[in-house]
Amino acid sequence: MPVSPVDFASLLCSRLCHDLLSPVGALNNGLELLADETDPAMRERVVELLHESARTSAAKLKFFRLAFGAGGGFGEMVDVREARSAIEALLGDQKRTELGWLVEGAELPKAALKVLLNLALIANEALVRGGKLDIGAETNEGQVEIVVRIAGPRIILDPELRDTLTNGEGTEGVTSRGAAAYLVHSIVTHGGGRVMVSQDEDGVAVFGAAFRAG
Repeated sequence: MPVSPVDFASLLCSRLCHDLLSPVGALNNGLELLADETDPAMRERVVELLHESARTSAAKLKFFRLAFGAGGGFGEMVDVREARSAIEALLGDQKRTELGWLVEGAELPKAALKVLLNLALIANEALVRGGKLDIGAETNEGQVEIVVRIAGPRIILDPELRDTLTNGEGTEGVTSRGAAAYLVHSIVTHGGGRVMVSQDEDGVAVFGAAFRAG
């Protein structure tokens, strides 16, 4: 069943709130502790935690601005360095996943960049114990090909996300958790392409999309 623009906007907002709740809540808790704590060593530790939570919040906001919003300006093309920086910041919060960057060219169409970022988000979350995240992309006369490969000791991809990526919705329709997958599917199918997701084999899974962007 097609999702209305209003419903999809609500799903994206729910996803954003869910992902930002933890670091922002940690900031609030840290400030409360700082107000009551008098031991210098403990206050120093709380300040460290506040800095960490602030960095995490900023990294997620930077990523979501590009992945979901109008980040990158209003032009049709976006500098791929912005995407790489946003992904590196997101991975830096976890310190357990290595990024391999295999993107050709200095720019990508904005639609393609959103597909790349959201596939990277979904793939990284499937690496529940960390590992390697390789991202590749190339364009040829308006045709975009994006590949995201993950390798790690444990890969878990929710079947609902897999179905939403490939079919546009899962058995429960489109949920807030599947908002990124729905966005990928919508952009790719609008460009006359399709999304492919391999099964996890020997700790490796591959996500791919080929479509026209711009």
